[in-house]
Amino acid sequence: MEIAELMKQAEAAAETAYAPYSRFRVGAALLCRDGSVITGCNVENRSYGLTICAERNAIAKAVSFGKQDFAMLALYCADSDVPVPPCGACRQVLSEFVSADFPIHYRGTNEKTVVTTMTDLLPFDSLKDLKNR
Repeated sequence: MEIAELMKQAEAAAETAYAPYSRFRVGAALLCRDGSVITGCNVENRSYGLTICAERNAIAKAVSFGKQDFAMLALYCADSDVPVPPCGACRQVLSEFVSADFPIHYRGTNEKTVVTTMTDLLPFDSLKDLKNR
């Protein structure tokens, strides 16, 4: 699958976000190695700590479908003109399931896409064991 198609699915997922407090809608599209795509969106709560980010939503949904082998992630923020990377909690959850060189593409409404890897987003000791995955 091409990244453009995966990003379109992330865009569609952002449209379903529940973000009445921040008005910051995010969509994620997680490409599984079997070719399937699992999407997620952020689901807010007035207690911000209980908010579920799009990335964690997609990972949890994928795992609930029995999928744990992922190839790539696309993220789209419908309410930011600049690309917004995964938050710290999402980085930690992603690191549980992906390799150090796992590609992450993210963008906002200005069409500029940033491409990075898990190692770039979470560069310290927690990724040492990922090199063997």
